[in-house]
Amino acid sequence: MTTGIGIGIIGGGYMGKAHSVAMSAVGAVFGTKLRPVLEMICTTSDAGAAQKAKAFGFNRSTSDWRALVSDSGVDAIVIASPQETHREIAAAAFKLGKPVFCEKPLGASLADSRAMVAAAEASGAVNMCGFNYIRTPASQLARDIIASGEIGDITYFRGEHTEDFLADPDAPSTWRTQGASNGTMGDLAPHMINGALALIGPIERLIADIETVHNMRPGADGPEAVTNDDHGQFLCRFENGVMGMLYFSRIATGRKMGYAYEVFGTRGGIRFDQEDQNALWLYKSDAAGGRRGYTKILTGPEHPDYEPFCQGPGHGTGYQDQIIIEARDFLKAIETGEPVWPTFRDGMMVNQVVEAARLSQQKNQWVSVADL
Repeated sequence: MTTGIGIGIIGGGYMGKAHSVAMSAVGAVFGTKLRPVLEMICTTSDAGAAQKAKAFGFNRSTSDWRALVSDSGVDAIVIASPQETHREIAAAAFKLGKPVFCEKPLGASLADSRAMVAAAEASGAVNMCGFNYIRTPASQLARDIIASGEIGDITYFRGEHTEDFLADPDAPSTWRTQGASNGTMGDLAPHMINGALALIGPIERLIADIETVHNMRPGADGPEAVTNDDHGQFLCRFENGVMGMLYFSRIATGRKMGYAYEVFGTRGGIRFDQEDQNALWLYKSDAAGGRRGYTKILTGPEHPDYEPFCQGPGHGTGYQDQIIIEARDFLKAIETGEPVWPTFRDGMMVNQVVEAARLSQQKNQWVSVADL
């Protein structure tokens, strides 16, 4: 037996659309007990909200997020608005005991994230932070392989999130080039940091180097200063002793979706690249002599969360499917009352690592993440 649940989504842009589509599809894909009803959407203007409601299939619309949060027909809330708005919206929702799914990064700062975690845990309401890339069937398989000990004790992790949407120095100034939370460390870095924490575990300490390569960009009234970072990297030690290196860039020429990682273990290794998201490369040290090498595993129905989308191996899943998997997990948490990873606290841990990297850059020294 299924039960309807009223969904309110704040934000009608790229992610607002993705979550709207996911909520429309999740019941059919996964057969969830809770079936989303697209009750209300909020954007910055009444006219824009009405247009998005019609396009995405919502019953109602508003330009006032407070009206959406407090509406009796909205049972659960998805925050897909700019990160500077996350804290206030989440606090209002938790006061009413409503479940909240919040897009990454959780807060615009570590202080925001800590306040959001406190509000979430005080309310006891379901809370979840959106990190979609780690939910691909291939990365879920990688987590299983590592956790099972199949490739032995892990010795090294290398991760990156590299794209090139601002590689051209003549690309114009936009909101992405203004404000610390919109730079690479606030935008791209959280995804791979979350991936590293999921695959390997908490980071103990790090030393970082962060840089703005293109300090000026063309603006509407002439050159405008860029106020955030283009790329950054850090060396780290995980709490379990594993050595690591992470790199993030929005100016990595030629890279379109370079969410990629490599893991070395005492009995094998793993490689993954989001630009080929339906494949995982696995190396096993116990192969016969002359037969050792990385094997490409194409994801299929045997792998986590693949079969609901497609019954044929190698046919593949896509970006939108990652969001649908998130929607399934959020609904399951609401149904059972049990937390589903990543919670707001998990999202806060990502903000903590980013803050440690910024502090390391300022001090030019190793920083303990736990000290922040």
